[in-house]
Amino acid sequence: MSRRFRKPLEKKSVREDKRGTDKHASGKGKPASGKPSFGPRTSEKRGPASAGKFASRPPARELRPEPVREEKAAPPPLPTKVQTVVVTADENNMRVDRFLEHRFPGLSFSHIQRIVRKGELRINGKRADSKDRLEEGQSVRIPPLKLDAPKGGGELSEAATRTLEDLRKMILFEDADVMVLNKPAGLAVQGGSGMTKHVDQMLEVMRDAKGQKPRLVHRLDRETSGCLLIAKTRFAASALTGSFRHRSARKIYWALVAGVPKPKQGRISTYLAKEESEEDSIMRVAAHGDEGAAHAVTYYAVVEASAQKLAWVSLKPVTGRTHQLRAHMAHIDHAIVGDPKYFNKENWQLPGGLQNRLHLLARRIVIPHPRGGVIDVTAPLPPHMLQSWNLLGLEADRFDPIENAPEE
Repeated sequence: MSRRFRKPLEKKSVREDKRGTDKHASGKGKPASGKPSFGPRTSEKRGPASAGKFASRPPARELRPEPVREEKAAPPPLPTKVQTVVVTADENNMRVDRFLEHRFPGLSFSHIQRIVRKGELRINGKRADSKDRLEEGQSVRIPPLKLDAPKGGGELSEAATRTLEDLRKMILFEDADVMVLNKPAGLAVQGGSGMTKHVDQMLEVMRDAKGQKPRLVHRLDRETSGCLLIAKTRFAASALTGSFRHRSARKIYWALVAGVPKPKQGRISTYLAKEESEEDSIMRVAAHGDEGAAHAVTYYAVVEASAQKLAWVSLKPVTGRTHQLRAHMAHIDHAIVGDPKYFNKENWQLPGGLQNRLHLLARRIVIPHPRGGVIDVTAPLPPHMLQSWNLLGLEADRFDPIENAPEE
């Protein structure tokens, strides 16, 4: 069985329970150590605040970081012929696409993807994927590059103006270094086959006079709504990416799932690996040592149930694997409502009035601000989930027990 998290009214610290294990439900394993907790702080009516490590810090909207003047060094010239460069210590573990953006500011996402897809960029002589991580000392073959014209110096077209207005409507928080967008369900974060509109492409309209555009520092699935973190400067991108790499970022998701998980609070620990097919690819639960398998850990807590058919769960991923939350909830037989990839319960009928769309929200993100303090932003329920909450009589201002889940 899995450890239950104590409510702050009883004790303001996370405590261990002999039932907490590395396996879900009745599995045996090593108890997870209790660490400081955190939970959503919103303007909505709330239960008692958590005594987590971020509890005494001001929310992001109150931050007033001192402006720091960045060096205005001229960007390096783009290679007009094939060249080979060596990965430096500062670039160790950097993704291939971020490496190119770092080396050659102003390169468009589409241009980076094109040279990678065609195999023109190679690492130690081998083809590379844009998501591959580089290692210090590796040789990177770079083909001739073309810099898109900066879009910050002139007037925007009518279409670009509309795109900018759409982005502005999504902003939950913004300062000189960082933006947090409330990404709507259905909008992709990055492009793919046949994709004509996505967040990364929309950010092109926010390029400054030097050709710099805001950078993505993490991803959300296309049908997942909620908090999406954007770096507005190269300095912020490096700091925020480091926070994710060192697991200093804390994320909370809300989901509506089939059935009511038992126990109501627990830990899911598996290995996940990508399984490719001709039509699609999914993440499957794998064994330790399987090719491509990576460890994934998720804490969950039932916030409120609707009869015994549906449950509102709060999720805290410790790791950040592709489709982790969706695969994990399906693994414990409580798939997320509206999930086209992982919902496979036979003869299960969607309650009347609920839309058959993915009910998963990136509810909250808490991460150190690059210039000090803490960014702490919460996203509202998207329209289709708000409709479901209202139809099921779920109260969105209830206390969220995931606040006391350990942070590994």
